[in-house]
Amino acid sequence: MPRTARRSTSSRRTVRRVAAVLAAVVAGTALTDPSAFAGTGTGGHAGPKDAVQRQLDRLVGEGGFPGALASVRGADGRVRDYTAGTGDLRTHRPVPRDGQVRIGSNTKTFTAVVVLQLVGEGRIDLDAPVERYLPGVVRGHGNDGRKITVRHLLQQTSGLPDYDDVLFTRAEDLVDKSHSYHEPRRLVDAALTAAPHFAPGTTWEYSNTNYVLAGLIVERVTERPIGEEITNRVITPLGLHHTYWPEVGEQRLRGTHPHGYVAVAPGTPWVDVTDMDPSLGWAAGQLVSTPDELRTFFEALLAGKLLRPAQQAAMTKTVPAPGFEPAGDFEYGLGVARHELPCGGYAWGHGGDIQGFETRNLVTRDGRAAVVAVTGLPTSEQMLTKVNGSVDAALCDTDH
Repeated sequence: MPRTARRSTSSRRTVRRVAAVLAAVVAGTALTDPSAFAGTGTGGHAGPKDAVQRQLDRLVGEGGFPGALASVRGADGRVRDYTAGTGDLRTHRPVPRDGQVRIGSNTKTFTAVVVLQLVGEGRIDLDAPVERYLPGVVRGHGNDGRKITVRHLLQQTSGLPDYDDVLFTRAEDLVDKSHSYHEPRRLVDAALTAAPHFAPGTTWEYSNTNYVLAGLIVERVTERPIGEEITNRVITPLGLHHTYWPEVGEQRLRGTHPHGYVAVAPGTPWVDVTDMDPSLGWAAGQLVSTPDELRTFFEALLAGKLLRPAQQAAMTKTVPAPGFEPAGDFEYGLGVARHELPCGGYAWGHGGDIQGFETRNLVTRDGRAAVVAVTGLPTSEQMLTKVNGSVDAALCDTDH
C-alpha cells in the first residue's frame, strides 16, 4: 500500500517509496507552512499541557502535519486523550478527540490474530505450505507457494514481492488512485509479475502481499469473508464499537473523524483524501479505528486475551526486522513488532500508513500504552521519525 516512509495503504512499502521520491526533492522540509497549524493543540482529558501534548503540538508545528491525536495509558494506569492541529483545513474545525482514522497496516495484526486463532482450532497449520490452502495461486516468475509456509507469510519472511511496487510508482498515485477498487486476487497477481526477492525463510522483508494471501487463506478455510472473521473474532468480543471493516465500495468514514491529507510535491497544498477506497490494503490495511480502540486492541493482545498460550508464544517469537522503521531497534513476530525503548525495556505494536493517515503504537508488559495518529502522510524520514519519537516519549514519560 502506499507508504511515505514505511507503511502504506495496506501498510508500509509504497508510501515509503513514494516518500523517498518526495524526500529527495523536499530535503526533509515540511510541505506546508507549519505556522498555519501551530498552537492549536488541545489536551483532551489531559488538562494542562504535559509532555505528550507538547509532542503532538510539535508534530503540527515543527513537523508540519495538519493534525494529530493520541490515546495514552501512563504508568499510573490512567488513560488520557490528546489532540493538536486542525481537523479540517477548509473549515478550520479542531481535531475531534479520539476520532476515527484509517489504521493501515495495523490491520495486519488483526489478520494475524484470526489466522492464529484458526491455528489453535486445528484448522490451519503454521508450517504448512501456502499451496495446501491456495493451490496454484502463488506461481510465476520463480514464486512458488509450495515452498512458502503460512508462518513465512505472517513473519514477512516469504520473499514475495510487494504489489505496492507494481501498482504505485509515482507520488501522484497517492491521489490519482485513491478511489480505485482492487480485488484481493488482483493484488496478488500484480505482485507475482515480479521475481521473489529471496528464498523463503532466509531473511526478512516487509511485503503487503503476505497478508493479502493470509486473508485469502482465512477465507478458504472458514468459507467466510475475512472482514467478517475479524469482526466476529476480535472487534465484537473486545467491544470496539468504532472499529470496523469497510464494505466493498465504502469510501467515507462512518463516525466523527478528522480529515486526512496527502501532499504530492514540494510547495503544493495538502490534498484531502479522507474519502478513498481502502481495498488496496484489504487484509493488510483496510480497517478503520480510533486511537483509544486501537490501544485497547493491542493491550488485550499483549495481555493474552485473544490467543491461546501456544499461539501467543508463536506470535511473539521474533526475527530481526532491518528497516521496519528508519530508526530504532525492531524485531518482527507474527503480525506484531518488538521495539527496544530508549528508556530501557521493550514494547510491542505495529503501526500503519494509508492515504491521509499514519498511526504508530506501542504497548509494554507493565501496562503502559500509546497510540499516535497524524492526519497527513510523512514525506520524509525526518517527519516519520518525529511520529515514532512521540510514541517513545509517551511511554518513557519524556519531552524530548
